[in-house]
Amino acid sequence: MSNSSSITHFLLLPFPGTRQLQLLHFSLFLAIYLAALLGNGLIISTIAWDHHLHTPMYFFLLNLALLDLGAISTTVPKSMDNSLRDTRAISYTGCVLQVFFYIFLIATEYFLLTTMSYDRYVAICRPLHYETLLGSRVCLHLAAAAWTCGFLYALLHTANTFSLPLCQGNAVDQFFCEVPQILKLSCSTSYLRELWLLVASVCLVFVCFVLIVVSYVQIFRAVLRIPSQQGRHKAFATCLPHLAVVSLFVSTVIPAYVKPSSISSPSLDLVLAVLYSVVPPAVNPLIYSLRNQELKDALSQLIPGWFQQQ
Repeated sequence: MSNSSSITHFLLLPFPGTRQLQLLHFSLFLAIYLAALLGNGLIISTIAWDHHLHTPMYFFLLNLALLDLGAISTTVPKSMDNSLRDTRAISYTGCVLQVFFYIFLIATEYFLLTTMSYDRYVAICRPLHYETLLGSRVCLHLAAAAWTCGFLYALLHTANTFSLPLCQGNAVDQFFCEVPQILKLSCSTSYLRELWLLVASVCLVFVCFVLIVVSYVQIFRAVLRIPSQQGRHKAFATCLPHLAVVSLFVSTVIPAYVKPSSISSPSLDLVLAVLYSVVPPAVNPLIYSLRNQELKDALSQLIPGWFQQQ
């Protein structure tokens, strides 16, 4: 294929050729997808139902659960459908939409995690000013800013990616339309057009990462000054789930996009893609619920209520 105008569809990475292994892949992805739906759905329902959880921290957590649901729903169902029907195809429009929505949701999640670190900083370091600095209107503005920035970034990134002429065929070496894999299909001379956006992306990621690190340095310093062990434990309990989610996000997403091309291989790319696109949405609800007694108490009250209504 000489250019992108002649491409009507893309071919995603084929999973093992035997029917049994294809069905195994479908079953594994289905189990993970259902776990993500259940975990994030319960978090969203519990926070919306229990008015005691209508606080800034849980408001941002609800947004995070929505983003995780959207991110895994953008990639996994199409891969399961292809395995079930023994096909590799995804339409050109479908690929564009998949790239846009996935970048939109992942970028928004990163901005939201940065905002959540500020929430924890104010709660721990400036508790007397918490309601003033993070009132309901401020929280809405911060969340809206994260979603808007993610939308604009995804729009710019997607438009720039698919404006490149594609000279290397239409086979994407990934189970979903991933930007690095699509860039491999572009003409070598046109790849430089994407370079400035990649540099800007790295700078943006670095700035957010620095803000998160600075917030947690201040948080840990404040926590260590708390005289009682019980107070320190309670403060850490509200911060560690968020820190664990940030660590999981950074340790899976960044290596997939900044690894040197010399160590790139289809199997490594596939493993990294599964780690950052499939695992976090299913694991994040577990991380937050394990160390959060308020959330567990509200959930234990919500589920019996459902059974009584049936």
